[in-house]
This record gives sequence, C-alpha cells and structure tokens, in this order.
Amino acid sequence: MSDSVPAPLSARVLGLANLGLIVIDADHRIVMWNQWMASRSGKSSHRVIGQDLFDLYGELRGQRLEHAVLSAMQSSLPQTLSPSLNPSPFPLYPAGTWGGERVEQAVAVTPFNEGKERYCLIEVSDISTIVGRERQLRSQAEALRAQSYVDGLTGIANRRHFDVALDRELRRALRNEGQLSLLLMDIDSFKAYNDHFGHQQGDACLSMVAEAFASMLQRPADLAARYGGEEFAAVLPDTSAEQAAVHAEAIRAKIASLDIGHAPAATRPHVTMSIGVATFDKDQLNSAAAMLAAADSCLYAAKRAGRDCVIVYRPQDHQQETAA
Repeated sequence: MSDSVPAPLSARVLGLANLGLIVIDADHRIVMWNQWMASRSGKSSHRVIGQDLFDLYGELRGQRLEHAVLSAMQSSLPQTLSPSLNPSPFPLYPAGTWGGERVEQAVAVTPFNEGKERYCLIEVSDISTIVGRERQLRSQAEALRAQSYVDGLTGIANRRHFDVALDRELRRALRNEGQLSLLLMDIDSFKAYNDHFGHQQGDACLSMVAEAFASMLQRPADLAARYGGEEFAAVLPDTSAEQAAVHAEAIRAKIASLDIGHAPAATRPHVTMSIGVATFDKDQLNSAAAMLAAADSCLYAAKRAGRDCVIVYRPQDHQQETAA
C-alpha cells in the first residue's frame, strides 16, 4: 500500500477543511489558497496564487501578522496571533457575503521546509461563534451581577449595593480626608399602612416613595438604596453635614408632597418620612458601623420627636439637632 495520499484526495480534503489554509514561500508569494479562504475573501485561488500576501492585503504590512511570519521564518518556531489583540486581521466575511462585519479570527503561523525551499503555513480559524458565546456569557454574568445589586421591588439599589458603596466611599474619604454623609430614613407608621391597605398596596407605596426619593439624588456618585423593609438609605459623597441636612429636608418634603393617603391609625393623614443624618468624621464616625449607628440613633430620635422630620448627628459635641 502506498504511503502517499493521492493528489485528488488531498485536494478534496483541502476543499473540505473548515479553516483557512494559506501557504506562502520565502518571498511571501502565495502558493496555496484553499476553498475556505476563497469563499470568505471573495478571492479565488487562481486570482491570488503567485501574489505577495502583503501586496494583496496591504493593511497587513507592518502589522502583527507580518511580524509573526518574519519571526517564524527566522526562528523556525510556530507563532500565534492573540485573538484579543488581533480579532480580525484578514478581511474575511461569512461565506458568500464578502461584506459587512468581519469574522473573528484565530491565526497560527507555522514555518516548514519542502526540500530546499522555505515555506510558511498560515491557518485561519473562524472563532466568531465562540467569541459571540463568550460575549453572551459575559453579558449574562454582568446582568446577573447587576440584578444582585438591585432591589427587586423598587428598582433602586439594594442593601448589598449600599454596603459596597458605603465601604468604598468611606475608604476614599479616609484616604483623601474628604467629606461623606449618610442618610437613614423610614416611612412613618408603615405597619399601620400595611395593616389597613394590605401588602399589595403597601408594596405600591414603597415603590412610589423609592422613586420619589431616588429622583432627589441627581449626582452620579450619590446612591439611593432600599435598606430593608420600609427603610431607605442614601450615600452622599463630598457632602458636609449642613449640605446633607438640606438634602434630607428636600427628600422629606418631597415624600410629604406625594400626598399618599395614610391609614386611620397613623399619626399623620398622609405618608411621611423620618430621616437621620450622619457625616464622616476621621476621629469618631470613621467606619461604616459608627456612621450607621449614628444615623440610626438620629432616625429614632426623629421618630420620638413626632416623626416627619430630619435630625442630624453632631459628633463634635455628641448632640443631635433637629433640622425640620
């Protein structure tokens, strides 16, 4: 039995190969161009055989593929082009289209000798499907990650997102000796609202309040979050205690202006909000736990003061001051 593959069979195999096969000689002249390349380039083998590859595709000259060919020829070592750095070196398109968006490619360059002649095999694989699947998986992962930071009911940031943002901004404030304020707020008499109107209407109330609250925070770095149940929170970078008090009062007034009718058992005829404010201080309120405890104490002080008001924590004299 002969060890050699019959020429017709070799041609048939090359025609069926599901990747581009190019062979160039030492002068970069094309000596082989398979059907895969022809169907995706719009250039038949009869048109390209004998041409300098880098004259045929001038855009490749001086680029990574030419460097890979030169390096392979000189070192006798195979070379590969990173798809992330060279996603589509050849102007190749889905078979038969020869236009639109190029297919993503993986390219391998292998030098070899045939007798005394020096050649280089260039293999081109279409990895568009693989890359597309990877992009889809990344997109899905990002979407899941985004969902893990969003409260399912209200659509604003959830407690997890709040914790991450507060920790990040605290580290930044400590590093830069910057300002940072925290608001903790609670819908007044919300249990009475739920008991009277039911949980479905209660959820609708939470969503309306969350939307109104979030609309009051206009800066990109500000974060509006649902802290839990009927509690909400805001992280306000680069914000002093005085500025935070103004923000909090504007939010309190906004919620009151919604004019949402309350339950008969509530202390106010319409839905209102109590707010506690704490501001970063490098000596005392310099941790998430300390800031949260301070804001929480102010929130409950606002409840005791009659609700529908803002109380600001003053670390310098350990006093709390009613803002509205």
